[in-house]
Amino acid sequence: MYTRIRDLREDKDLTQSDMAKYLKCSQVCYSNYEIGKRDIPTDILILLAHFHNTSTDYLLGLTDKKQPYPKP
Repeated sequence: MYTRIRDLREDKDLTQSDMAKYLKCSQVCYSNYEIGKRDIPTDILILLAHFHNTSTDYLLGLTDKKQPYPKP
């Protein structure tokens, strides 16, 4: 899971500081999410999924499909 959020961030040429600003946390906090030193809270996970236009299942490693599920 942690490498996926790093890879998605790097694919957009964003820094950890950029993501931290979006998530309203410190760069150190976000870095800890990426390296797995800190669990990602559900609300942050949802924000990351929306930001990267992917599903939480993808971020959690439950699927390899990057695109979110279609809305009903």
